[in-house]
Amino acid sequence: MAKLLGLDTSGKGIAYQSESLSTYSFKQKDEVKEIFAASKVSGSNPPFGYNKASDLQVNFYKNLFYINGLSTHGFVSPVSTYAFKYYKFKLLGTISEDGKQIDKIQVQTRIGKALSFTGSIYIIEGDWRIYGVDLYLTKALNNLNFVDTLRVTQQYIPVGNTWEPLSFQYSYNGNVNGLRFSGYYLGINNNYKIDTVFKENYFNGEILHVDTEANKRSAAFWADKRPVPLTSPEVKNYKTRDSIAKLQESKTYQDSIQRDENKFALLPYLVDGYLATYKNHKDSLFVFPLLQTVYYNTVEGWGINLKGSFTKTFEDNRSFSVSPALRYGTADKMFSANIHSSYTYDPDNVGKFFVDFGSDVPDLNTLGTRSLYFNTLSTLISEQNFVKYYRSVFANFGYQRELTNGILWTANLSYADRTQLYNTSFNHIFTYSHLRYTSNNPLAPDAPQDDHSILFPENQALTFNTSLRFTFDQQYITRPTGKVYLPSDYPVITVNYRKGINNVLGSDVNYDFVAIDITDERLAVGLLGHSAFKIKAGAFFNNRNLYFMDYNHFIGNEGTSSDPTYVGSFHFLPFYTFSTKDPFLEFHFQHNFGGAIFDNVPFLRRLKLEEIVGANYLTEKNNPYYSEFYFGIKRLQFGADYGVAYQGNKKYLQGFRIFYGLK
Repeated sequence: MAKLLGLDTSGKGIAYQSESLSTYSFKQKDEVKEIFAASKVSGSNPPFGYNKASDLQVNFYKNLFYINGLSTHGFVSPVSTYAFKYYKFKLLGTISEDGKQIDKIQVQTRIGKALSFTGSIYIIEGDWRIYGVDLYLTKALNNLNFVDTLRVTQQYIPVGNTWEPLSFQYSYNGNVNGLRFSGYYLGINNNYKIDTVFKENYFNGEILHVDTEANKRSAAFWADKRPVPLTSPEVKNYKTRDSIAKLQESKTYQDSIQRDENKFALLPYLVDGYLATYKNHKDSLFVFPLLQTVYYNTVEGWGINLKGSFTKTFEDNRSFSVSPALRYGTADKMFSANIHSSYTYDPDNVGKFFVDFGSDVPDLNTLGTRSLYFNTLSTLISEQNFVKYYRSVFANFGYQRELTNGILWTANLSYADRTQLYNTSFNHIFTYSHLRYTSNNPLAPDAPQDDHSILFPENQALTFNTSLRFTFDQQYITRPTGKVYLPSDYPVITVNYRKGINNVLGSDVNYDFVAIDITDERLAVGLLGHSAFKIKAGAFFNNRNLYFMDYNHFIGNEGTSSDPTYVGSFHFLPFYTFSTKDPFLEFHFQHNFGGAIFDNVPFLRRLKLEEIVGANYLTEKNNPYYSEFYFGIKRLQFGADYGVAYQGNKKYLQGFRIFYGLK
């Protein structure tokens, strides 16, 4: 660990050091743009990072103070509208500076109140503006991640008729598995220009632009521009790491590291797969894990699904990827082979072409139900063959590009020959008197397990699909390596149209489907965490001829344990029962309290659990008024909840659900 962090033999040293110089522009209504002129980084990433000026534009006048990476919720500002509910204040003294009286006020947390600071704030007498802050957050009270104590200091200066921040600093320390660390981030603002007139469309969603020469500035440049001189250890750290960096850039070293990183390890491969990179991580080869390779289901019996992916990235950030797959079932003796490929020709506008062709054994629910791994477990151990399959020989051609910032257009044309499949294998580890395997026809749940009833005849389908996704106020960062999109503060709207084209290339389908989806995955709710919701409505305004896989499907869940869920999925809905060719409306809501309740209970606070409540609703012609309500806990990718589902006014199902991060 010490070697990885660049520490000396005594275990001491600077693990991470960075500087940046930028121009930061701001306009009311929170329109911002920052242009990096210079950047210098050495060492490993710290627990949390602030390398941009925008990260350090902290506004204590807002009710809540957020620290990305250290907490899932905000902290109450000492000058918020409800500060007196969380703090006790005491005047410690008054000083005079430039004819202004500055009051130093002690800030103390009220007993039993988490999410709050301790320390001091400095207020200008008469103007009642902030002159400075010196505040602390502690892990014991506020359940911080990674660090034990965080100190926040800020100093303001007069600029014209306003007071603007001159400097801002985070100082922190912590202890992880016996490794003690400390660090700080310092931001200094200068050269203020008030009432600047910006060019039209200057604020275009790009909140940060990193110049291609930003990381190539000379030592003389930094010595001239740096407002605070480096300390002797910092100077030494740069020199040492620059020397190491030159060595690490050599082909011999890179080849050695690459061979090391690309060594095959059996245990990681079983769960996470095998990843090998080449040409300074520009190219990569990924082999899917064993958990997704060997499987069992009642249609194919024991099977093997060999999948890999190769990605090549060019110098201008264009990229090409190809993912071949070979699949074979020992019971039905069916062999499948397919290739999925894509070419990103315009990375700045998410412009890509994709081509897929071959044969496969897909899920009748086109949104997916259970992974091969989870379906194998539930089939062999619980005698529940949830997933229903069919045979497809297909070709698909698609295109995607951003029409303008925030509007993404996707279109594809596909052709498939589709055949119904039946159960051929009935192995299991445990037998239950009240359970039996069900037919591979999801509309015949009471049929014998070897049922051969007709769900659909063999058919051909030529299908055109297109969608527009609207991301309002979409913000992004432009780096030399490409564009990085940031989550929007507004709901994302997606409009989708799907057309089954009849009598072309022998196509049997004839339908038109339209749907609209409104989703917000993170809606801040003050101190009470954040909410997420999804509303989707759709209808077939022409359904002359379509088959079960063409229906609109929903993301359901059967079984106690499953893959991680997200807003838009149901907790108890059967995978196929509610699939429909009629109009439908679904609504999903989930609220994550982010520990706001448990943080007030000392022994629960240490567990860092997040409290979850939610509800799902679906109505359609043949199944009106289906609803679910649940509550539970979450930690990282793991969660458990208890819920109840209703069909109209009647209880449909209830029970526990466990979700964890395996796929």
